[in-house]
Amino acid sequence: MSVFSKRLKEIRREAGLSQARLGVLAGIDEMSASARMNQYERGKHEPDSSMVERIARVLSVPVSFFYAEDDDEAVLLRWFYRLSSEERAELMQKMSGLISGRRLG
Repeated sequence: MSVFSKRLKEIRREAGLSQARLGVLAGIDEMSASARMNQYERGKHEPDSSMVERIARVLSVPVSFFYAEDDDEAVLLRWFYRLSSEERAELMQKMSGLISGRRLG
């Protein structure tokens, strides 16, 4: 199973959506929505970039979430995406202070 497939299945289930419903919300024809989403989740086919963007928009996650290989990174991406611009700036300032003085790399 690809990272994309794993993340898609995980976030779709968390959102409480069926494969068919997610597919329809992402703009796939109702007659093929369930089958296409199933193929994406099984890793049989990868969606093109515009479909990934539509799926991400429906599920309120950044596109990068689907490709994060590390689970903690995926969680952080989801949380960061849901912050307001002010909250992001505050978090970035706090993180800068946290790592200040540490050697990177």
